[in-house]
Amino acid sequence: MALDHAILVSLLEKPGSGYELARRFERSIGYFWTATHQQIYRVLKRMEGDGWVDVRDVPQHGRPDKKEYSVADAGRAALSAWLAAPIEPESVRHDLAVKIRGAAFDDPAALVGEVERHRQVHTDRLAHYLAGEARDFGEPPAEGGPSAADGPLDAERELQHVVLRGGIAYERMMIVWLDDVLATLGRFETAR
Repeated sequence: MALDHAILVSLLEKPGSGYELARRFERSIGYFWTATHQQIYRVLKRMEGDGWVDVRDVPQHGRPDKKEYSVADAGRAALSAWLAAPIEPESVRHDLAVKIRGAAFDDPAALVGEVERHRQVHTDRLAHYLAGEARDFGEPPAEGGPSAADGPLDAERELQHVVLRGGIAYERMMIVWLDDVLATLGRFETAR
């Protein structure tokens, strides 16, 4: 995925300045696609030149005017074409997994601290996702609760939520796997 497409999606959700986009990337989109402020501004300038985004100056009191970006027709067409095009399924490229396999040729127990660090990162990210879910979507429906069949749903919010649920499921899976890795490494610590 190009940064262009992530920016288009974010601007379709809500027009904004480059600064506001960067904040959105830090808050939500950034967990699935990261970009620096400089990258965002560079891509916005190119997209403006390509006619993908419209820009308007917004006066601000006591501060310089800001530029607010929104998606132009050409940007919608580009996003639509990208959405319709097939993409390759992502492959797992995981440095920690290679380290774990390689530990068989060194001291497996020496990886415990690194695996614990990774587990903490995933635990923290899961807590962040769950807090965001509660803040932005309320408590998830109970088993047998309301569903799409119960009435019309807001596609934008439902699709944002399903992506977040994917992130939650991924973090939970990683924690379970890292617990398994720690248990396996623990057998090597006791064997020493």
